[in-house]
Amino acid sequence: MPDEGGFGADSRVHAVGDGAPWIVGQIEERFGEQGSYLIDFYHVCEYLSAAAKTTAPDAVAVKVWMEAQKDALKTGRANSVLSALLPHCESLDVSDEQAPVRACHRYLSARESQLNYREAIAEGLPIGSGEIESAHRYVAQKRLKLPGAWWLVEHAEYMLALRINRLNGDWEAYWAALAANSPANDNLNRPETSPKVAA
Repeated sequence: MPDEGGFGADSRVHAVGDGAPWIVGQIEERFGEQGSYLIDFYHVCEYLSAAAKTTAPDAVAVKVWMEAQKDALKTGRANSVLSALLPHCESLDVSDEQAPVRACHRYLSARESQLNYREAIAEGLPIGSGEIESAHRYVAQKRLKLPGAWWLVEHAEYMLALRINRLNGDWEAYWAALAANSPANDNLNRPETSPKVAA
């Protein structure tokens, strides 16, 4: 069947994740200049929320500070977020576990190129990975973690491709196209017809 995703020389891939270097590496390796990577906005907000409790004196101030940082990120001003964090960074003699502002500053400053929320929003692209994580549970885990089910690692990708076909409503079309492009009687998995079967 033709690739309905239509990925070609002029295509672009927009990826959203938690900033793990191996994920970024996969996007670069598989898609090169055609791929872009954005850190999940909710994930960034978790870092900011932990830092906010140190930078603001009370719950109201925390909320105001958080909204200001979110707005700065969504309008392409990640540098102002880093500037807002910097004066509150804990000293180096404080352990990382006790230094949420320093951890947030380090995390964001190492990933500035992955904070292009303004461009994504302008293009109508997602800035969070919630939809994908939800789909992962519904599409992948529902089949692979089914009680009593078994499968081989090397077959998982094929099983998931079939599951996606079914969920996209392409199940019948897929099998029809496969049958149309296959020589007759080449299905080695089909059991032989018993001579006792009634006509």
